[in-house]
Amino acid sequence: MKLIMMLWVALLPLLSIAQTKGKVIKVKDGDTIVVLLEGNVQKTLRLAEVDCPESKQAFGTRAKQYTSSQVFGKVVSFKVTNTDRYGRSIAKVYYGNHKYLSKEIIKAGMGWWYSKYSDNPKLGEFEKIARQNKLGLWQDKRAIAPWEFRKLKKEERAKYAAF
Repeated sequence: MKLIMMLWVALLPLLSIAQTKGKVIKVKDGDTIVVLLEGNVQKTLRLAEVDCPESKQAFGTRAKQYTSSQVFGKVVSFKVTNTDRYGRSIAKVYYGNHKYLSKEIIKAGMGWWYSKYSDNPKLGEFEKIARQNKLGLWQDKRAIAPWEFRKLKKEERAKYAAF
């Protein structure tokens, strides 16, 4: 029994770094996907380190389309890093040849680096390059970060709404 307990304690750290795989069956918005796991279990994942425009915000639909073009119908691997206040799993999602989805979204100019919840300054550099090259949402001079958009009153949001 002691041996089993010692093995369990020794293997516990490995469980926390294990990645899970699932097929993307839905893209809710630019930074939220639903994956189908073994046993027909669905899991909603909020992408870590990126915040995409809200669906009613300018570029919200395009961000969703971009994310969909990258991962919809594909098997992805992910590591849950946290849970948000809505109960969604915050996850780092990888696809293709180990591409990090949040990084690709930021590089394409389809989302902001969510620096408040990230310790990866390289993502900030990718955002800066996307801004300089006016990629994606950076074409819009009125681009407003989603966390700021969410704070606005309904009548103020109209200025930044999708056109």
